[in-house]
Amino acid sequence: MTDYVPARRPQSVLFACTTNSVRSPIAETLGRHYFGKQIFFASAGLKRGESDDFAIAIMDEIGLDLSKHRPHTFDDLDDMNFDLIISLSPEAHHRALEFTRTMPIDAIYWPTMDATAFEGSRDRRLDEYRNVREGLKKRIMKLLEFRPIGTL
Repeated sequence: MTDYVPARRPQSVLFACTTNSVRSPIAETLGRHYFGKQIFFASAGLKRGESDDFAIAIMDEIGLDLSKHRPHTFDDLDDMNFDLIISLSPEAHHRALEFTRTMPIDAIYWPTMDATAFEGSRDRRLDEYRNVREGLKKRIMKLLEFRPIGTL
C-alpha cells in the first residue's frame, strides 16, 4: 500500500513499528527535520525497546540528533488524535488497523526492513541502517510533497 495519496496533507502523523527504537524514531526525526512545525510527528512501538546506537550514529551522520529519543509504546501516547498512522512493521500495522475501526484515522503500511536483524561487520550493519534511513526519507518526502524553497 505504498501508493497511498492523501486527500490533503495530514497535520499529524504517527510512525509505528515493533519496538520504537530504530525505524519509527528515524522516520519521526526525518519528518520533523523536513517539515518543522507544519506537521506534528510522533512515533510509538508495540513494545518498548532500547535506544539503538547504530540508529543514533546514522542520524548523526546527517546532522540529526536521535540520542534523546526514549522508546515508548502506543499506551504511552497522550492521545491518538492523528490524521495518519504509517506502520513500518506488520505487527504495528495490525495495531494501527484496530485504531481505524473506531477513529477517523488513515492507516498505511510501508514495509521496512528491520536493520537490527542484519549481522556482520560494523560497517555492513551501518549500511543497512543507512538503507532504512534513506528509504524512509524518500517515502516521507514523496508522500508529504517536500519541495526545497525555490523549486516547483
